[in-house]
This record gives sequence, structure tokens and C-alpha cells, in this order.
Amino acid sequence: MNKIILFLLALIMFSCGVSINKVEEKPLFEILTQQNDGGANIRFFEILTEPNEIKMLQNDAKLKNKISSNDVQTSNFIVLNMGEISTPGYKIGIESVVETEKNIIITVKETIPRSDSTVSQDFMNPYCVVKINSKKEIIIK
Repeated sequence: MNKIILFLLALIMFSCGVSINKVEEKPLFEILTQQNDGGANIRFFEILTEPNEIKMLQNDAKLKNKISSNDVQTSNFIVLNMGEISTPGYKIGIESVVETEKNIIITVKETIPRSDSTVSQDFMNPYCVVKINSKKEIIIK
């Protein structure tokens, strides 16, 4: 009889264990799109922090399902435009993202083709859109 009681007591104790829910930690940044063409005609980097600015991205066909309503409250977005280029092979993107106590430091990477690349009559406008999973101030290098 004592063995049965001990067994039931042990069973109850082990079945009432603590469950741990893991919180999924997001990466510091995510490249939402990086295209060789489709950007603006001029070179610029823009930081979007306000909900009305971010909603503009949600209307873009390439980004529509990549930005949630929660992202508008918890993330900032960067638009990197390389401007008009007549030589194929140019790209713009992110080299590194570093988080400090007060801000996020982003280093932009521009890929430039070899100097012997052929010039095209068609112009391209490389661009990149990046989501920063933080609302800290952003510094672009």
C-alpha cells in the first residue's frame, strides 16, 4: 500500500512540472527586399520611423506581406537608394548593423562592378529596404 501511495505522489509531483515558454528573439535587422532596379533616380538613404511613413511601405507589392501592424510600433525601416546607374552589377545593401546602448549604427555596402563592365543604354535604380527590430535612434554610415 505504501508503494502505491509513493508512486501516485511521485507521479503527481512530476506531472506538475513547470513549462517554459521560449520567447522568439528577432534578429536586429532583416532585409525585406534588395532589387537591382525599381528605386528612385537619385541617391538617398531614408529612415522611416513614423506609422504613416511605414504604412507607405505596406502598400508596396514587394513588401505587402512582410510588414505587420505590430512592426509599425516596434521597428524602424531604412530605404537605401543608389540612384540611376547605367552599368549592370551595382547593388546596395547592408554591411553591418551594431546596436549600442543609445542607438543603432548601420554601415551601408555598395557593390560596384569591375571597371571593364559594359555600359548599357538602359538605366537601373538599385535599392534595398531594411527592417530594424528596434525603435532606437539610427545612424547611417
